[in-house]
Amino acid sequence: MNKDMGTRNTKQTSRPVAKKAAALLRDGRTSAKTKSVAASALAQAKPRKGK
Repeated sequence: MNKDMGTRNTKQTSRPVAKKAAALLRDGRTSAKTKSVAASALAQAKPRKGK
């Protein structure tokens, strides 16, 4: 059994990377594969506390 099973990944996407990922998702010229990667990065980003 893998001793790392059950450990949690605590890494989060940085704000600059999250901003770029959001821009890629808004861009109509972005490929589906790129949008998938950008969405994954945003899913791992720290939520903002209000505006």
